[in-house]
Amino acid sequence: MSAAPVTSHDTRFEPSRQTRLPRVRGPVTGILLEVLRCAPGMPVELPALRATPALLADDDVQLALYLCYELHYGELEGVDDDWEWDPGLLAFRAVLERAFETALRATVAQPAAVQPSQLSDALQRLVAADDGPSLSRFVELHATREQLREFVVHRSAYQLKEADPHSWAIARLSGAPKAALVEVQADEYGGGRAERIHATLFAKAMRAVGLDPRYGAYVEQLPAITLATVNLMSLCGLHRRLRGALVGHLAAFEMTSSLPNRRYGNGLRRLGFGTDATDFFDEHVEADAVHEQVAAWDLAGGLANAEPRLAADILWGAAALLELDCRWARHLLDAWERGESSLLGPR
Repeated sequence: MSAAPVTSHDTRFEPSRQTRLPRVRGPVTGILLEVLRCAPGMPVELPALRATPALLADDDVQLALYLCYELHYGELEGVDDDWEWDPGLLAFRAVLERAFETALRATVAQPAAVQPSQLSDALQRLVAADDGPSLSRFVELHATREQLREFVVHRSAYQLKEADPHSWAIARLSGAPKAALVEVQADEYGGGRAERIHATLFAKAMRAVGLDPRYGAYVEQLPAITLATVNLMSLCGLHRRLRGALVGHLAAFEMTSSLPNRRYGNGLRRLGFGTDATDFFDEHVEADAVHEQVAAWDLAGGLANAEPRLAADILWGAAALLELDCRWARHLLDAWERGESSLLGPR
């Protein structure tokens, strides 16, 4: 399916930031969805959670945390906006966050400490050592149209709000690192052109491959590992103490983006899709090649020099991104190898 060209006055592909509440996946989402349908001020109690690495694949917990975070990004359909800062819900979210972070830190070892001046080189070594499965190579050469659409559905959880989690760090940085982050984010938001905002380009790509481009349209079908990749960004973005991890996450994200996006674009072309579908991915080939240097040296390296105690957090944030992305890619490839969908339930 091909869409008409987007102009600066054409807002058809801009996500509207309203998410319909999904179905209950277990006791945690059962508690959350029940109280969200009530007026704010309701007590929200959550039993203790076992913070083991298995939590990263817990559909119930990851969906509940994702929905709590969504209140900071957009509207949950039928939910009072005052829930965003409701003390009871924040306490509920804090229980989920503590368990999630504990599970992450039990899974992702803290990289060896380095001197601030060596931070950028350490990031490059960390990225180079990543031996996760190449989802982008599979999409480029082998993916079917249905598998390609599934891949886009997974990516929509983040790409329809691309850059927003990392933008939380702008107010928490100063000097050169702040300027570097703003430089990267300005491109993510289209450089002043609404039609070139990356989230808008992704919505256009969704429509071009025959998917619903509305924000949150596929939350119902996103598995835990997909939600966890986004929850990591929100966790680091909403907590100032994790600003170093957020910067490391963004640096590794940019450093591992250019080549995969070239491959994704090639896969779309192999399957016969046109420029409406490939525009988003082609844009990232060029933009992220530039962002890689800015994020690794000016942003991450600059922050380590300005706040040396954050160097370890920067490396951990990068390592956490690589670990979750590896698990996510393996989930998709394993499902496809079995001849199954990588999503929860039929679309």
